[in-house]
Amino acid sequence: MTGDTQADDGTDVDGSTSGTGTDGQSGGSNPRYDRTTRHPTEGAHNSIFHWTTARQPIRVMVNYVVILACRICPSMRLKNWLLRQIGVTVGDGVAWGLESTPDVFWPDLITVEDHAIIGYDATILCHEFLQEEYRTGEVVVGERAMIGAGAIVLPGVEIGPGAQVAANSLVTEDVPADTTVAGVPATAQDGG
Repeated sequence: MTGDTQADDGTDVDGSTSGTGTDGQSGGSNPRYDRTTRHPTEGAHNSIFHWTTARQPIRVMVNYVVILACRICPSMRLKNWLLRQIGVTVGDGVAWGLESTPDVFWPDLITVEDHAIIGYDATILCHEFLQEEYRTGEVVVGERAMIGAGAIVLPGVEIGPGAQVAANSLVTEDVPADTTVAGVPATAQDGG
């Protein structure tokens, strides 16, 4: 349950500013924010305390068990079949490395297109729990794209066809087709 936090000037931890979400809030130019939905929460506690009203607890528990099994399952066919059962859109020939983790709360917001590779211990997040709201956003991993070991992809990000995300990178913005990104936050690399 990782998420951005905001400073008083509207800048997120990842250095970008919040864009216009589907609720019409305005901000900076990061397109991923245009594809996230903000869900305000009320009360004395932060938004994580409200997760049971955001998503049905039994559904989250089922998702967790399926994803846990997929994390250790060596069979790509079985992983892909199981992930489809909880709502992940999985293309033909998709490979998930051991310990890779799709979003447990909103796996149905993930699309992984044909022949993409999700590396060992990579995480795809479709939600961010913040202090007074949580955000949700679809993540699309394009055809033949590769996400390296230990990388984290944030909600609303689109990774283009043939793109490559280096190991241990934090993907906070879209990755154009056939581009290689690396770092925290991930940025384009020479030759990519």
